[in-house]
Amino acid sequence: MPQDFPSPSEDMPFIELQSVDSTNNYARQQIKTADLPELPDRKLPPQHGTAYFAHEQVAGKGQRGKIWASQKGANIALSILVKPTGLPLEMQFQLSACAAVSVQEFLAKYAGEESKIKWPNDLYWQDRKAGGILIESVVGGKQGSGNWQWAIIGIGINVNQTSFPTDLPNPVSLKQITGKSFEPVLLAKELHRIFLSNYQLLRLEGFDAIYNAYHTALYKKGQRVRFKKGNGHFEGIVKKVTRQGRLVIQHALEEEFDFGEIEWVI
Repeated sequence: MPQDFPSPSEDMPFIELQSVDSTNNYARQQIKTADLPELPDRKLPPQHGTAYFAHEQVAGKGQRGKIWASQKGANIALSILVKPTGLPLEMQFQLSACAAVSVQEFLAKYAGEESKIKWPNDLYWQDRKAGGILIESVVGGKQGSGNWQWAIIGIGINVNQTSFPTDLPNPVSLKQITGKSFEPVLLAKELHRIFLSNYQLLRLEGFDAIYNAYHTALYKKGQRVRFKKGNGHFEGIVKKVTRQGRLVIQHALEEEFDFGEIEWVI
């Protein structure tokens, strides 16, 4: 496979922002204005691998329209731009898994092996949420070709925050886990490098290594878990995740579920 993307050893753009609504929104706006004359608030045009880090995110986005609340200056709010050249949109779970594996690898370094990937791409330590990932796609282009032009990988990780909104059921931060304070910008730069390295692995060697790493770190694998589907609940054993990203649960029978069909009850 041709190497049409930069090596993670190169200096990739890492742009610090003091305050934005969300880093994903900011990244999307940079894409939209890429063909316009250089704007005064954009020092570099968007390119594959560009990272946007916000010290304050006032309207962070979570999965399924939820809000990602984050204390100013305390956490990682990061978006990484990816040009998924040669990766069809229907294989987007490969990119999602690559991002999840990267964040789990990063968290495990500081929080230990109890750092897990909760399907599809939340990051848990024990039974508490340490981080989340939201990937948004830009499809098409000027000609409406339907090609996967960009992926915006939004990552939120609780770092130094120790007080959370009461409506969050189970948050946890690195500071609460380790008793130590960290510098969010330095951690975000480290995570940026880990992701670029894993993305290069995905592009050069295929999905197998990323897929295996995802399963090794899969939250509750082999355990009985309660789930909600519609207005009902059921229990089943978490078996695996398919290569297309569906969760396989063994209950009365072995069944596959797409993201959004069921909810974890923890």
